[in-house]
Amino acid sequence: MVRSAQRPAFRRVIVERYTWLERVTHLVHLITMFILLITGFKIYFGWDFMAFQTARTWHIIAVPFFLAANWILVPYNLFSCKEERCSARDRIVHFKDSYVFGKADAERLIDIIKNFFGKGRYPAFSIYDETTGHYETKLHPMMKILIVLESIAIVIVAITGVVLYNLDWSPFGIPVSSWILSVTWYFASFFNVNALGLLRLLHLLAAYWFVFEIVVHVGIIELDPDVWKYHKAIFWSGKEDLSDKHYSEVTTAKTKYFPTEERP
Repeated sequence: MVRSAQRPAFRRVIVERYTWLERVTHLVHLITMFILLITGFKIYFGWDFMAFQTARTWHIIAVPFFLAANWILVPYNLFSCKEERCSARDRIVHFKDSYVFGKADAERLIDIIKNFFGKGRYPAFSIYDETTGHYETKLHPMMKILIVLESIAIVIVAITGVVLYNLDWSPFGIPVSSWILSVTWYFASFFNVNALGLLRLLHLLAAYWFVFEIVVHVGIIELDPDVWKYHKAIFWSGKEDLSDKHYSEVTTAKTKYFPTEERP
């Protein structure tokens, strides 16, 4: 696409950025993550602000909600479709463009780094295709990297957490904990540690990863006042006003333009 020589006259472009279910999913994910981190560190380090059994109970209660949000609601939100005509290929393309780090994201990330050193403008990462009525992308490129790493961390805490919860956990007679321990013993032998110690370490490292991700996601990316509109969208309205020039771009079949004046 090429930038149009003349931009269309100013007009507000308000679109749905998040559905109500996406907002609920994000909220459940956020609340349960904090509960798991706080109670988990209490259990591990023995902090005095809460009784051990209380922390363990809240930890166990939060787990199914956390996993349901990430393993049921997130996939449903990604691949569900409101349109009458919506093929599997359309949803796969939508997933790839919206959430998979690609060449365009790498170029935007390079531009972001250049902008940090005073070279060029900060690129738009919320790009809406007015022709199709869909976002080409709506995530900061760094978030697309964090999502992959977070997904890996969730798998790690789930697998390791099973054994830490119950060494003999066997739902429906299936010895899940025993299988996990058996596989872990093979890798633990390379580090000269026992399987349970390795699982506990992996569980703790995954928890530290979530802390790091929160710092990057909230403390670095999201504290920019120009992205506060996204806080409002994810927690309340679900809408985005694309006429706000900061980080937003609207495209058509043949042109690309900023909804308001050019950014520096």
